[in-house]
Amino acid sequence: MNNEWTRVTREEMTGSEATRKSLTYWQDVWRRLRQNVMAMTGLIMIITISLLAIFGPMFSDFSYSDQVLAYANIPPRIEVTKITDDHYVYVHNEFRLIEVTADGELIGIPEEIEKNTINRYITYNIGGNEVKFDYSSAMASTGKKGSTATEEVSNKMIDKYEIYVNGSPIDKYNAKEVSNKTYFLGTDNLGRDVWTRVLYGARISLTVGLVASIVNVFIGVLYGGIAGYEGGKVDNIMMRIVDIINSVPLLLIVIMLMVVIEPGLKTIILTIGLVYWVGMARLVRGQVLSLKEQEFVLAARALGVSKGKIIVRHLIPNAIGPIVVSMMMAIPSAIFTESFLSFIGLGVSAPEASWGTLANDALGGIRSYPYQLVVPSIAIALTMFAFNFLGDGLRDALDPRLRK
Repeated sequence: MNNEWTRVTREEMTGSEATRKSLTYWQDVWRRLRQNVMAMTGLIMIITISLLAIFGPMFSDFSYSDQVLAYANIPPRIEVTKITDDHYVYVHNEFRLIEVTADGELIGIPEEIEKNTINRYITYNIGGNEVKFDYSSAMASTGKKGSTATEEVSNKMIDKYEIYVNGSPIDKYNAKEVSNKTYFLGTDNLGRDVWTRVLYGARISLTVGLVASIVNVFIGVLYGGIAGYEGGKVDNIMMRIVDIINSVPLLLIVIMLMVVIEPGLKTIILTIGLVYWVGMARLVRGQVLSLKEQEFVLAARALGVSKGKIIVRHLIPNAIGPIVVSMMMAIPSAIFTESFLSFIGLGVSAPEASWGTLANDALGGIRSYPYQLVVPSIAIALTMFAFNFLGDGLRDALDPRLRK
């Protein structure tokens, strides 16, 4: 009889049942967020852009305001022409020569011996050699003078000039294209480093995005929480104030502030502080209205918890998912708003660098120097994509209905 009954061990009771460590809500959110490839890509892009904005200018040889007019409008890729065994030049679209090294590092403007504007040629002294740069055929082919002619012939520059070294023509078609070693992304129309100015523009854009987040948290969340919890006349009055603020065009607010204070980053930050919280306030109010009749709120009231503590410690934490997602989506919107205002001249003032001002400055030479517009445009697009990818991932990760 005793041989027919044996004690079952704990291992035999559990068998091959799979067990998993219990995760908290935020640990589970992070687990699901890591599984979202696009969200993690956006997060890595945001971290990279932030690090470049903070530390990038420290490693640059130039400031955002340093001007070298002789190096204006030099692209990221240049054609290097060999004139002697040890000397090379870059033929600028504006009909002048710049001395460079074989691998694309700018040396400087060579010494001018003669500049003939009537016959359209310039004679330089380069390494003891007399170098004549004849661009008469370029100007004659267009029949125009000035920047318009320069823009029209820039695409076929090599067919519109001749170079003579000590009276003998050189083979200009042996020019090779190399990267600009001095200015990584080229220069603008005042000879300023585009790469450094883009990094400073990232600082301004991320600062505006950070301000938008802080405003949403400290004004929009609290304002909407109070309006939703109080209800009645208080809610009605507070929401009508939101409607009034929301009805005034953003551009009109900026113009009015410019009359009082000077244009610049302060004006944009103040504008965002005045109007950017209304969307968050509406969202939080709706969340609080649906939560305030829940049992945990009634229990807190029965225990004598004050209204402020109920809002801050119970209602807002339970609506944190939509709040985080909305806040993340507001950042690219604020960045785009700043870029737009700077583009139309209502943002930061020269010589400060903003992605919007960089794009505006590049419009004048968009046909001859398109890189000046492409670079800030890519920076704006990548930043907005990154925040949108992360916002979409957070929306999915914070949704309790998708929790497994």
